Amino acid sequence: MGVSFSTIISLLIAFGMFIGAIVWETDHYIIFFSLTSFVMVVGGTLAAGFVSYEPRYVILSLKLIGRILFTPKVGRDILKAEVGRMIRWAYIVQKGGPPALESEASKAVQGDKFLKFGIEMVVSGYSGDEVRDIMTNLIETTFGRNTVQVHILRFLASTSPAFGMIGTLIGLVIMLDKMGEDPTKLGPGLAIALITTLYGVLFARLVYIPAANKIMQREQIVRFRNYLVAEGLILMADRKSPRYIQDKMNSYLDPAIHFNIDKARKK
Repeated sequence: MGVSFSTIISLLIAFGMFIGAIVWETDHYIIFFSLTSFVMVVGGTLAAGFVSYEPRYVILSLKLIGRILFTPKVGRDILKAEVGRMIRWAYIVQKGGPPALESEASKAVQGDKFLKFGIEMVVSGYSGDEVRDIMTNLIETTFGRNTVQVHILRFLASTSPAFGMIGTLIGLVIMLDKMGEDPTKLGPGLAIALITTLYGVLFARLVYIPAANKIMQREQIVRFRNYLVAEGLILMADRKSPRYIQDKMNSYLDPAIHFNIDKARKK
């Protein structure tokens, strides 16, 4: 798994523009950094998360934030390669029947439990309809489990600004309480109170929501790949011809990455 340079560069630009604007507009930029405000926003948001969801899932959600900095396993080229692999296996099934696929596929499915499960059904002699029913259920339940963290991150995103506002209200109460002692501290006190709201919005819009959206997109791509692979296995179970499998699987893909049996043979 490589580094996602686009994600890293985008984050650097986003935070860089924020910090750059502060440095450009004021010499007193230290006021934008408040440990108290940070603890109130981040700590309060996480506390609400742990109250609302099981701790295990909240921790998994936080770990996934770091994973968006790395490239996903499933991309356009992999989708095309999956079609080629299914067609190659279809020729094996055409010549020797489903049992002939077992030895060929055993090496290729290491680490891919989804594909291994599907191959076992084809080898066992399940019909296409039976394979479709089981694989569809597996795909959707897996997608549901893997997107629980997305819902948690979106909850954290909605909660973060609220704790920012709570911090601001606390700051305003303290500021107004001291206003009678020294009215000149009203401005600086208000500035510090507003920092908490700023932190709440920043964490929501630059951390939690982008992470949730990217994780959801990646899970949708994985689900699409799984449906593509499942379609190939279903057609193999029904003993369809390799060329029919090619055309049916290509119908799922962008025409620019369609697999072509004839071109593959020439290579």
